[in-house]
Amino acid sequence: MCVGMFMAILDVQVVATSLPTIQEALGIPPAAMTWIQTAYLVAEVVAIPLTGLLTRALTMRWLFVLAVSLFTIASVGCAASTGFASLIAWRVVQGFAGGTLIPAVFSAVFLLFPPKRQGIATTLAGVLAVLAPTVGPVIGGWITQTFAWHWLFLINVAPGIAAALCGALQLPRDDTALDRLRAIDLTALALLASSLATLEIGLTQAPENGWLSGPVLGLLAYSAASAGAFAFRTLRARIMIVDLRLLGDRAFAMGCILSFVLGIGLFGMIYLMPVFLALVRGHDPLRIGQIMLVTGVAQLCTAPLAVILERRIDGRILTLFGFVLFGVGLGLSAWDGPLADYDAMFWPQVIRGCAIMFCLLPPTRLALGHLPPARVPDASGLFNLMRNLGGAVGLALIGSLVFGRTPAIGRGILERLAAGDAATAISLGIPVAALKDGESRLTPALKAALEQLVGRAALAQAIGEAWALVAVLTLGAVVTLLFVGSPVPWREAGDDPHPGARA
Repeated sequence: MCVGMFMAILDVQVVATSLPTIQEALGIPPAAMTWIQTAYLVAEVVAIPLTGLLTRALTMRWLFVLAVSLFTIASVGCAASTGFASLIAWRVVQGFAGGTLIPAVFSAVFLLFPPKRQGIATTLAGVLAVLAPTVGPVIGGWITQTFAWHWLFLINVAPGIAAALCGALQLPRDDTALDRLRAIDLTALALLASSLATLEIGLTQAPENGWLSGPVLGLLAYSAASAGAFAFRTLRARIMIVDLRLLGDRAFAMGCILSFVLGIGLFGMIYLMPVFLALVRGHDPLRIGQIMLVTGVAQLCTAPLAVILERRIDGRILTLFGFVLFGVGLGLSAWDGPLADYDAMFWPQVIRGCAIMFCLLPPTRLALGHLPPARVPDASGLFNLMRNLGGAVGLALIGSLVFGRTPAIGRGILERLAAGDAATAISLGIPVAALKDGESRLTPALKAALEQLVGRAALAQAIGEAWALVAVLTLGAVVTLLFVGSPVPWREAGDDPHPGARA
């Protein structure tokens, strides 16, 4: 199951590094190129909260087998695509199938393992979930440079077939309940899908079009209205598509907030480093991936320690430690100047890598570990959805900040240079003598020569501000721990209202 989840998460990253190659090969208009990723992400975010319902109807075994098989078939379809329309159609199928694989794994942690082994299982799933985006740029860059873009999708075929066969043979054989699918409230389903899809699309377009533009405001308003209508209708339904009553559990609700903020940090980190290394430092995808491997190595080294401590220390203390450490690691990158490279990025990456498992493992147990088995699939869907939504919101905020602030910062740098600011000149590597003894005599030729240098410095400063924003949000998340009591395991709280749900 972890292999299937790893494939689904890795797919987003390996494709991201090669979008220009795919766009050129298929003759896709540059303005439409982002839809290769957006189509996948929209389908994924719609599928994640449906995992609980699909698990109850199909059982964990058949949901996983069908999802990983469909993901593999869609991967072949993507590789065989000859145009924009066919590629987008297969990406939608691929995203929907991949979206169910992520929460299914975290459900399995609490449904298949006894409490003493859940920490190890969560760590394994968490390591692969976060490692996939870290190694994605390396794998994507290497495949594109060594083979053809088709292999970005074909690499899923062999592990997909193996995962489907193993899942069919090894996962528990429970009885299906297909009648649940016939009782689905299709109106509520349409409201949920349209709300999440329009939210994802609106957040994707916000950095480019502006948050107050008509299309973005319309999409976000429609998303909010659809979400409200979905909640109103679902809470009164006999069979709920998503069990929203879970949010009434304080530990679970606080865990979802932590998951949302962690999504901002994780997605923001994975976005800001490649943007800086590509646009400021001029590195190719393969070199970017090699630099970013530091985070993954640190995470792997820390994972065993996280498992050991999680068994012995209160999860709230470990969560506090993890988010504070993660926030510090994010904040340190805010000081990177335009000349920063591997050496300057090494220790912030190490700190973030060491913190990630403490931000993922204890909050997951706080949110899901005390729930009865019958409620875990729905809870896992909501918990993982919040991380993805946090990532979408975070990327929209970061994109707006970086590309909105860069022009203003660049104008400020030019004004200081024109005023003869020696410190600014030195920071950019410009001879102080070029400032004409402090007089405002920057000629057009000199301005043209400095344009690229100033642009990179401005972008680096804007990226630093984005790092600072993400760090502040991450550190602020620890406030939620004040509202988390010590969750009572379901066995102690009372009998399971849904006997037989455990595999």
